[in-house]
Amino acid sequence: MTQTITILNGPNLNLLGKREPEIYGHETLDDVAAACRAVGDTLGLTVDLRQSNWEGQIVDWIHEARGTSAGIIINPGALTHTSIAVLDALNTFDGPVIEVHISQIHKREAFRHQSYVSHRADAVMAGFGVHGYALAMRHMGMMLG
Repeated sequence: MTQTITILNGPNLNLLGKREPEIYGHETLDDVAAACRAVGDTLGLTVDLRQSNWEGQIVDWIHEARGTSAGIIINPGALTHTSIAVLDALNTFDGPVIEVHISQIHKREAFRHQSYVSHRADAVMAGFGVHGYALAMRHMGMMLG
């Protein structure tokens, strides 16, 4: 039986590949999903990738993952730096959580250095570009293995 990994993406990540490609690259969220599914296939993991610009929707998906998923990979976008609600929701999830950031947030503006999600995350991937998602999938496989 395969385990499901929920991959959640926050605000503006629907514009991946179009928004600030000098920071975030040219790959799209569909490219990320395909790469994660390919890694998942090799590890026996199913990928459920979602994106929302709405904080409450992401909180609801985290709650849903409590009953459906073995782990969560989350790129909360700007909610990283502002959302105690996302942190509180992640604190209700018993499985592993990996935080992903496409850019190296610690080389950017000072406000991006603070992450509420990191208080719950078991691992953080930052600065690997969209390849960070595939790395997170591999690490998730090791954590669940």
